[in-house]
Parts: sequence; structure tokens; C-alpha cells
Amino acid sequence: MNTFLAPASASDAPTKALTRASDAEKTQIAELRRFHARHRAEAPKALRRLKDVVRSGGNTFAELMHTVRDCSLGQITEALYEVGGRYRRRI
Repeated sequence: MNTFLAPASASDAPTKALTRASDAEKTQIAELRRFHARHRAEAPKALRRLKDVVRSGGNTFAELMHTVRDCSLGQITEALYEVGGRYRRRI
């Protein structure tokens, strides 16, 4: 987090309470766990549909619009890796 204030504006700047990265991270992890719990039943079906659409060459974007309602970015990414593999840069 950048907390630098330019000398000319230092006296005019409003002060805000800082959120520690660890606090924000804990909040996000808790929210992700709640999301997974709420969508426990729907997520596997949504991921299966997404993988089927990708394998068949269907409209992946349209299916993603449905999948994000029930699945996290991590779940979607893993499903797409299963279907298409991971990019590995050659060095």
C-alpha cells in the first residue's frame, strides 16, 4: 500500500484508517468459503456444463456468464485447465 503524501498536499489530505493486508485477506477467504458453501450443490453441475461446452467448441463466454453465478474464479480456472491444459512458457 502506498502511503506517500506529497509535501504540498500533506496538510490537506484526509486521514483514513488503514486496513492491514492480513485482515483483508482473512475477510476475502471467509467470504470465499461462504460462497463455496452456498453453491456446494450447483457448482459441480455448472463446472461440468462449462467443460462440456469447451470440449464441444461451443460458446464458452456465454457459458461462463452462467458458471460465475455458482463457481469461484479458482474453480473455473481449474476446470479449464483440466480441459485445455496449462500454458508453459519454454525457456
